[in-house]
Amino acid sequence: MTFFGRSGGDLSDIDLAAEIADGAGRILQAIRHGSLLDDGVLGDTGDRLAQAWIARVLQRYRPHDAVLSEEAPDSTERLSAERVWVIDPLDGTRDYAAHRPDYAVHVALTQGGQPVRSAVSLPAMGQVFRSDTVVAPTGSLTGNLALSRSRATPGMFRVAESLGLTPVSLGSAGVKTMAVVTGQVDVYLHAGGQYEWDSCAPVGVARAAGLHCSRLDGSELTYNNPDPYLPDLVICRPELAEKVLAALN
Repeated sequence: MTFFGRSGGDLSDIDLAAEIADGAGRILQAIRHGSLLDDGVLGDTGDRLAQAWIARVLQRYRPHDAVLSEEAPDSTERLSAERVWVIDPLDGTRDYAAHRPDYAVHVALTQGGQPVRSAVSLPAMGQVFRSDTVVAPTGSLTGNLALSRSRATPGMFRVAESLGLTPVSLGSAGVKTMAVVTGQVDVYLHAGGQYEWDSCAPVGVARAAGLHCSRLDGSELTYNNPDPYLPDLVICRPELAEKVLAALN
């Protein structure tokens, strides 16, 4: 995947999202190469360098778009912008710093509070998921439910038990969502606190794959809000949505 040397007008939004997710992922993998950096500084270094690269690319190719990123200062100007990129340069920083594979890069373009073009890179797995090419999961249900490795609440385990699902602990929100997309798990629940950049791109890809995505109470997920705190979500196979929401509420 390469686009350098092309003009911004020649590159579609989804191609740009995918290239950014892939490129930042390659940078993160290179930073982690050979364990040359101490684990204590690895996560911070990855966050900063991936953010710097993404910011430069967006400035070059979409200079008039607004950006909301975990690793950049926020600006209220984004609230009146028609097009807002919601970015997480490194989702799952703890897992990245611990040399685990379940971290991700999230890149989404939002319009009207919703992701319209999204890409999620799983760099350690060599995968980039795009909202224009992702397909619905196939095959029978697995009976698995993805939960946060570090922030799963007791209530989520009780819900898993009530649904007869086996909890599977994973790192990044992007990794957990893509596990539903690929059919490795049936449900992903989170109630331990998140921000918009944690779920925006994963939700964009998951919706494109035909999955159910909502807040735990069933209400719609919206993005580019004044306060980017978005504490909970459920992503699941559509045939399970009614049952899961009933168990949650």
